[in-house]
Amino acid sequence: MPHKSVWIVDDDRSIRWVFEKALQREGIPCRLFESANDALALLSSEPPQVVVSDIRMPGASGITLLERIRAEQAQVPVIIMTAYSDLESAVSAFQGGAFEYLPKPFDVDAAVELIRKALDESRRNTEDTEPQEDVPEMLGQAPAMQEVFRAIGRLSQSHATVLITGESGSGKELVARALHRHSPRAGRPFIAINTAAIPRDLLESELFGHERGAFTGAQTARQGRFEQAEGGTLFLDEIGDMPAELQTRLLRVLSDAHFYRVGGLQPIRSNVRVIAATHQDLEQRVRDGLFREDLYHRLNVIRLRLPALRERNQDIPLLARHFLQHSARELGVEAKRLSDNALRYLGGLPFPGNVRQLENLCHWLTVMAPGQTVEIADLPPDLRGIGVSGPGGSSGDWTSQLDRHADESLLRGERGIIDRLTRDFERTLIVRALQHTGGRRVEAAQLLGLGRNTLTRKVQELGIGATADEE
Repeated sequence: MPHKSVWIVDDDRSIRWVFEKALQREGIPCRLFESANDALALLSSEPPQVVVSDIRMPGASGITLLERIRAEQAQVPVIIMTAYSDLESAVSAFQGGAFEYLPKPFDVDAAVELIRKALDESRRNTEDTEPQEDVPEMLGQAPAMQEVFRAIGRLSQSHATVLITGESGSGKELVARALHRHSPRAGRPFIAINTAAIPRDLLESELFGHERGAFTGAQTARQGRFEQAEGGTLFLDEIGDMPAELQTRLLRVLSDAHFYRVGGLQPIRSNVRVIAATHQDLEQRVRDGLFREDLYHRLNVIRLRLPALRERNQDIPLLARHFLQHSARELGVEAKRLSDNALRYLGGLPFPGNVRQLENLCHWLTVMAPGQTVEIADLPPDLRGIGVSGPGGSSGDWTSQLDRHADESLLRGERGIIDRLTRDFERTLIVRALQHTGGRRVEAAQLLGLGRNTLTRKVQELGIGATADEE
């Protein structure tokens, strides 16, 4: 929907100016409003694709704008920002259905990246409500994928609960959508939620909804995902990360077919087919006491295992052509093609990020590759096995390995990479230093160039155990 734009709603002129320049630089159309009232006046006639709104402004507040958008244009993601970084504002934003909460001051590049995520979500929401013509649901000629297709066909008249397993990026949500589209519930909603992506304090309300006044900031009653999916399908992605108390509530819904909103006293009947997915070994999590065994058996009625891309590498040419065409349509350019040598080379790669990594690679090539035909030399350096360690550096040194690891993580579309790698880096150095000193923290701190108290704090934060004994 290219005619739609990102709306920036803020009474601070400098904030509007910063967003305008940053989005223009990225080629993202935007429209600026100095009040929520001005935005509300155009909501029905010229709906936006994404809204970024301050929370406190003269006239209507950002929460009021959020509530109107959720009521009238529910598919539009709303990012709420505020200089008042208090818990009540964050809870009000999320409970009102905000896509994300952005405290001021913020990093402009991070804000633009967040808007890009919201645009992707908006496109997916639009795809949910508008039929797609001549676009295949799933692609695959490999025997492992043909088996998945056969299973979807066998399940086409079933209401059974399905558990989809497979590595991250292998396309589990696509399978869930296909199961819904080819089921008796196809005319009813398909609602997807990633249980690992929502703060645990908000997940209960997200799933089951809440009544007005159920907690601070709950100014109106709100439906949860179960109610939104009534008669249709609810897809629970990354089910293995669900907190224990919510596992109990989910088990009760699956067993009794009813639930209560947060703060509610009246039971609500539920006619929803649940499809769950995980990249984790649920049996092991049951053995470790991290996942309820009775819930596992409720979910594991029918299991579908989705193969990793390395198990179906003969599908890489088919998938790559599809993704290159899709990226070209999105960017309004001519589709690029991979040479035979480049396709053979890609077919021999492990693709740890699976289909999602290949999709990200094709988008990268659409933007970055110099010619219409992509050769091996046009692939990203990490996929060509080239380190960028500088003069005298070898491909085996740790910085080159970090280069490759970072590139792989970026191609897989991972988030929060710097926090994760920083923690891994610090944990490795501290553990090795403590092992070297026999657990003597003062000596380890001196070797690392840290203060004793700093080392103690990091040991606690990083969860370092027996190697970190006090002298």
